[in-house]
Amino acid sequence: MKTRYLPILGLVSVFAVSAMVPRYAIAAGSTMQCKMRFNTKSWSAIYKQMNGTGVVTCANGTSMRVKISAESVGLTAGKSRIINGVGTFTDVRTIDDVLGSYAQGEANAGLVNSGSVQVLTKGTVSLELSGSGQGIDLGVSVGKFTISRLN
Repeated sequence: MKTRYLPILGLVSVFAVSAMVPRYAIAAGSTMQCKMRFNTKSWSAIYKQMNGTGVVTCANGTSMRVKISAESVGLTAGKSRIINGVGTFTDVRTIDDVLGSYAQGEANAGLVNSGSVQVLTKGTVSLELSGSGQGIDLGVSVGKFTISRLN
């Protein structure tokens, strides 16, 4: 008689485990699209530093407030800001995949009102940034772009 209950116990175990999986979990191998809205300020004089904040929202309804920072070196000079920038992530399985440091290479020239588009990578995750801003910025630089959870 004990063996009769084993299939039922197995079925109960499957339901118990599936109830613990978050509703926003993505099936293995699937990806979703996530977007980031952000504002940043930057300055540069050979060394370039940028800081800002944003919100990442994914197709499955999850969202997270984030801190953005970038550091790079090169032949750069200027001061600028981007307001209402947009980032689009690809190859994301969970919202936490957007966190971390992305490789960044940049060439820019802007005076007063300017726009920019960049594509950054971190492993298999890619991030396309676009935005318009104000300020003066001129140069070529290489560095990293980091996204971290904002507490």
